[in-house]
Amino acid sequence: MKLLSLLFLCIAMMLRAGATWSGAFEDGVAAQKDGDYANALKIFGSLAAQGDARAQYNLALMYAHERGVARDYPEALKWFHLAAAQGIASAQYNLGVMYENGLGGARNHSQALKWYRLAAAQGDADAQYNLALIYERGRDVKQDYAQARKWFQLAAARGLAQAQFNLGVMYAERRGGAQDYAGALKCYRLAAAQGLAAAQYNLGMMYANGRGVAQDHAEAVNWYRLAAERGDAYAQYNLGLMYKNGRGIAQDYVQALKWLRLAATQGITGAQYNLGLMFAEGQGVGQHDVRAYMWIDLAAESGNANAGRVRDIIGKRMTPQQVAEARKSASDCRLRNIKGCE
Repeated sequence: MKLLSLLFLCIAMMLRAGATWSGAFEDGVAAQKDGDYANALKIFGSLAAQGDARAQYNLALMYAHERGVARDYPEALKWFHLAAAQGIASAQYNLGVMYENGLGGARNHSQALKWYRLAAAQGDADAQYNLALIYERGRDVKQDYAQARKWFQLAAARGLAQAQFNLGVMYAERRGGAQDYAGALKCYRLAAAQGLAAAQYNLGMMYANGRGVAQDHAEAVNWYRLAAERGDAYAQYNLGLMYKNGRGIAQDYVQALKWLRLAATQGITGAQYNLGLMFAEGQGVGQHDVRAYMWIDLAAESGNANAGRVRDIIGKRMTPQQVAEARKSASDCRLRNIKGCE
């Protein structure tokens, strides 16, 4: 969720209404673009006091983002209110964000809902998305998947990648309506085309499992790779398994080791377990029982059902000193939240 829109009104209105500016307001926009925030603040402040909604909105953002003035959320809230009362959708959306997150005052979910609804009714995609999340999760309203689906659809139609993804999940998981794998596939494709790693990963899963599309492991590998390269841990794990098992791509233990390690260091238990097995069996790397024990011990600690038994089997072929070293390495990894573990 965005905490505050980074678009000043000059940008927002160009996108939504194609408006032009003249006079003092245009001077304020120019000063803002030039980084002369002190002058922009002066101009917008004068116009805002005269009731100019555009200036009120820009002034609110300047207080929220420390542009030429110290950050002051209560002051930002004040000016957002004045602009929102004049129908500026972005101001209504930002009011919703501020009330939801307690910026400038106490959290107030009923006020957040009110302002999201007003902005959403004007077609603000971010407000539509946040409204959908509120209904999906039942935050201070009765959980309503049908309403969530409705608002995700509206935000998705405006091109919001996260809304496209969430709508795909609702179609796939039968939330708020009938299960629709074809619809989910379409939504994931739209979001994936915008670079959303979670959508790319879900596309990989759909191809791997033949949901809404013919099963195609090679295509699954392609989508897992795109998501994995963007840092998605589950995609890295699945891509590692595909290389390890030679599914959808030629078996390559070196590549498997690379992707499983990346997923393992992000805390994916299955990746830790499989990485440990590769060290134990010398696949793509020299056989190394200490590292094998360490990774499988980490997986066991995280609840992997087989890890404890396999760890103990490996431990029986190790010296007491090696077991102590592996346990210390695992302990050190936990203290570092698995970061930098080898």
